[in-house]
Amino acid sequence: MEQDVESPAIIKKPKLPQHDFDDLPKPLSEKERAKRVQRYVQKDGKCNVRHGNVRETYRYLTDLFTTLVDLKWGLNLFIFVLVYTVTWLFFGFMWWLIAYLRGDLEHLTEKEWTPCVNNLNGFVAAFLFSIETETTIGYGYRVITDKCPEGILLLLIQSVLGSIVNAFMVGCMFVKISQPKKRAETLVFSTNAVISMRDGRLCMMFRVGDLRNSHIVEASIRAKLIKSKQTKEGEFIPLNQTDINVGYNTGDDRLFLVSPLIICHEINQSSPFWEVSQAHLTRDELEVVVILEGMVEATGMTCQARSSYVSREIKWGYRFTPVLTLEDGFYEVDYNSFHDIYETNTPACSAKDLADMINRTRLPLTWSLASRLSQQGLPESEREGPEKTSKPGPDDQAKSRQAEKNGDVANIESESKV
Repeated sequence: MEQDVESPAIIKKPKLPQHDFDDLPKPLSEKERAKRVQRYVQKDGKCNVRHGNVRETYRYLTDLFTTLVDLKWGLNLFIFVLVYTVTWLFFGFMWWLIAYLRGDLEHLTEKEWTPCVNNLNGFVAAFLFSIETETTIGYGYRVITDKCPEGILLLLIQSVLGSIVNAFMVGCMFVKISQPKKRAETLVFSTNAVISMRDGRLCMMFRVGDLRNSHIVEASIRAKLIKSKQTKEGEFIPLNQTDINVGYNTGDDRLFLVSPLIICHEINQSSPFWEVSQAHLTRDELEVVVILEGMVEATGMTCQARSSYVSREIKWGYRFTPVLTLEDGFYEVDYNSFHDIYETNTPACSAKDLADMINRTRLPLTWSLASRLSQQGLPESEREGPEKTSKPGPDDQAKSRQAEKNGDVANIESESKV
């Protein structure tokens, strides 16, 4: 008899014009996908946030000192020079105006005439006298006389206002120079964070170090998870911030940062990574922001260093390479290996699934799931059999012991299959 043989179906793709193929979305490469990841905090610690549509700009003027300190160096120096130049020109004009109104400029050659300021013969001389007065140089060539009360009043006003301008501008420059932002440049974070086993628990770790010999006093570390979420009511919260415990309860977040330290976050039930597996981490869009704070030992000012790790920078199944070695009488830190990591055996499941598997393996072998279900399915009369039935004989006891042994072996085999 002849048998019908099914021929494989051939599916042809519809022919599309070339311009239609150009319109189709092309798969992104790994580099292009990495470029499209929007960071909340850059690797150098700068926050990737811009404030737009700020209508209440007058609030910046209410805190003028902080506004000037926050300006860039070029603009700050320009304002510094501009303020002094304007004050010198303004008071120079006032000295020239007094000399002009009193007629001192018309009696320059008369020795009997007592001017307000000796040897002030024009605006340039008045401008130089203003600089000498405000900066308290006092060359002695141009001197104010006691026959000019309006000049004496202007001298008092310029002296007081000049002191205020000096205190304000020099204070701004001093604070800007002594800012500890550059101190944060020598506080380094590892390029990647890692997730691996430590003491039988799944942990997320990153490394911090200080390149200077002068230490950071009262150093402390914090970490936050930046991830958008949606509540049960349907509210969307963009860039929601969740605290990551890096030892707050045990005091491990307070650091003695003499050598590089590995900061460890234990992934437990209170951790935001409790249900995150390796496959879920590669697909998820999240960012871990780490913040290191402390006081600069030399100046006593508070310093803050920041960095972040996106999902592709959190390596699952890796550990950090040790960098501290014991030499002859001292410890040496090899910063060439500071960012190095190596692969280690790590389960790819989440910490929650790992805890469930560990709990199942801790159950007694004779109390398997099958035996528990079978006991729950027995009627009450059979469960209370020893209480309601007569006492078994010796032969019955031997048979029951043999049955229990057989049941134990069966339970062990059933659990090994599971």
